[in-house]
Amino acid sequence: MTVFLVRHGLPLKEPDKTPAEWSLDPAGFDAIWALRESGRLPARAAWFSSPEPKATETAQLLTDGQVGIVDELAEQRRETTDHITDFAATVRRAFAAPEEPAHQGWEPLADCRDRVVTAARRIVEVHDGEDVVLIGHGTAWTLVAAALTGEDPDLDRWASLAMPDVITI
Repeated sequence: MTVFLVRHGLPLKEPDKTPAEWSLDPAGFDAIWALRESGRLPARAAWFSSPEPKATETAQLLTDGQVGIVDELAEQRRETTDHITDFAATVRRAFAAPEEPAHQGWEPLADCRDRVVTAARRIVEVHDGEDVVLIGHGTAWTLVAAALTGEDPDLDRWASLAMPDVITI
């Protein structure tokens, strides 16, 4: 069994919406189609997605098959439309102090970890022996990758993830 954690494609950042409401930017479709044709994803697998539009739209461009929507696979909740000058530093702060919101309106990373890792483990257990593709988000997948491998979260890998990209476990 292999787990493929797919980060969504390039979002269209809309300043009057929270990140959870963003859709894909059509300028990034070619990168998603290139991933589809790359051979990096299995021909046969169980597919699941975060409910966020940028994730479900990525899934629609990556496969013609069925994709289950799992609410718990949503990214760390960031209920703000504030522009964050140094997003990477804010995310790193979330990993450094996971019990505290790293920014006003952000879900504590520990809460995100509990939700996303529990959902991912449940999916993997139900599909034991079968490849699994999860479409979602960089921060969430950094937490899931750490939990499934028993390693510390790899923030350098998080920082280098493209949109889209794949972490294979």
